[in-house]
Amino acid sequence: MSYKGFVSHSRVSKEDQDFYDLKNKAAEYYRSNGVPQKIESVLNEMFWQKPDDIYGYLANYFSRLSCTPVISKITGRQVFDGRGSTAVQTEVYCIIRNEEKMVCSAVMGGPWPCDGMAESGEAVSNSDQQHLSNTTALKWIREHLSPMLQGFNPTDQNSVDKILREFFMARYLEHKDSLNREKEEELSDETVSEAPPLATPTLAPAKDKKSGEKGKKGNSTEKLLPPAEPPEPRLPGATAVAVVSLVVAKTAAGLLGAPLYRHITSLRVQQAQNEMHLPVPMITILSCGKNSVGKLNLLEEVILMPSFSQGVREVIDMGLELQCEMRRVLNGSAYKAGPIGVSDEGALQVGFEHPEQALDLVTEACVNLALPLGSDLRLAINCAAHGLMDYSRGKYEVMSGCHKSPDELVDMYEGLINKYPPIKSLIDPFRKEDVDQWERLASVIGQTCCLIADAASNLCPRWSDAKPLPPGVTGVINRHHNDMTVSDLIQSIAEQKDAETMLAAGCGDTSIVDLAVGSGVSFLKLGGLRGGERMDKYNRLMEIEEELEQEGNLGAREKKQPLSDLSEAFNSGSGCDSVTISSK
Repeated sequence: MSYKGFVSHSRVSKEDQDFYDLKNKAAEYYRSNGVPQKIESVLNEMFWQKPDDIYGYLANYFSRLSCTPVISKITGRQVFDGRGSTAVQTEVYCIIRNEEKMVCSAVMGGPWPCDGMAESGEAVSNSDQQHLSNTTALKWIREHLSPMLQGFNPTDQNSVDKILREFFMARYLEHKDSLNREKEEELSDETVSEAPPLATPTLAPAKDKKSGEKGKKGNSTEKLLPPAEPPEPRLPGATAVAVVSLVVAKTAAGLLGAPLYRHITSLRVQQAQNEMHLPVPMITILSCGKNSVGKLNLLEEVILMPSFSQGVREVIDMGLELQCEMRRVLNGSAYKAGPIGVSDEGALQVGFEHPEQALDLVTEACVNLALPLGSDLRLAINCAAHGLMDYSRGKYEVMSGCHKSPDELVDMYEGLINKYPPIKSLIDPFRKEDVDQWERLASVIGQTCCLIADAASNLCPRWSDAKPLPPGVTGVINRHHNDMTVSDLIQSIAEQKDAETMLAAGCGDTSIVDLAVGSGVSFLKLGGLRGGERMDKYNRLMEIEEELEQEGNLGAREKKQPLSDLSEAFNSGSGCDSVTISSK
């Protein structure tokens, strides 16, 4: 009996000892992490405040003490954008309070340009290329970028973008080496295959005779036309860089409980900044380019540029009224226009025979509505001349069947600007190769109109040396390219200190509007007032304006320099690097 009791007593004592040791370890664990003090503090605070939601109060208190969320994984999938083209959507998952949660997503469209036109003017069927680019981007995200960024703090944008930039640079160099090897193999094959044919000497004199019969005039026109520069190669999969950088920035803003534009501002400006300025929206109101029904090809976009003093809603209402009035005027008998449609940019697409008809339409509609065209309202013309060159003739096909040499086009622009003074900007009036005509046009109209380069801006990767702009250019349309991180975009805008900057939105979600506001650009080109995707961007801009007005933080933008005076500044030597940014 006593033996059994002794055995039982010894066994219970061991269990008690183990339990006692466990309690000591737990107490030490909680004490080392300050749990008792924090619980006592929050209970005392909650007793005096007596909140209605006790557990919500406790949840908020302890959530502020939780570890910083870190990226656990990044996923991607292929979706369709507002134009029906394929795009890449990414989602960021973070470990938040010991749970994996999807925090944010972002969408970015394919490589620019989205219109399927090459800079040489040749139509490009890029559906296969787009599919390849998207599948490569998704593979990069799944196999490389997601593991590389696992454990990163999403608020550390610079570190994330550095990883993305270095990764893409490595892929770019690999792609460049493979292209060089292919060229070397092609050259070696050509040298071997060129040995047998010996009939080429008989063809050479025939060509010389023909050229002699044509005369010197034919030769001079061919020599005066510089060949189109080969387009900068774009690496398939580059979309992964931009969309991952963007979705990380959106994730950081969501975790910080701040709008994306505020977060972008904090990345750009170190000190806190309450007062913010909104970019002025540029509205495409008319399109008479190559895709229109009529003969006119030259006016790809007629863009309304309001003054800095007008609010976003006021500008949008003005654009809508102007489009309705133009429709009403077109329905009359004064204009012999083709069918009225809607362009890919969301503007009225009308077929005209001559540029004067389109500009007369805009002028008449503004007069009917008593709009201050020429003072508070100005016009910009996107000529998109790089897509109008007929290389077989060496001339621009400004209208179907009507070809003009680069010098003749200079005279045409001069006549239009003299006849329509509200035109204050010409975008891509020539190819970038027509250097002499850029310079001549700038000297002729430079005092009243500025020249802006879009496709003619010699775009190149951020890490390579910038190519010179065509002479006389006083503004450049920069874009949020697929190989550009958010940090690259902010830096690109910051480098443009002496000029009014603009941002042109392309395919993708409304994040581009927040990027424009946060980066402090002066103008935002969103396209026309048609289409759900574009109107979402306009609505987002109005939403930001209302937020800043309610907070009392909407500042009046200080006008750096009128766009019409930019060319004068360029000629005087002060210069300006850029005028516009876009995401495509």
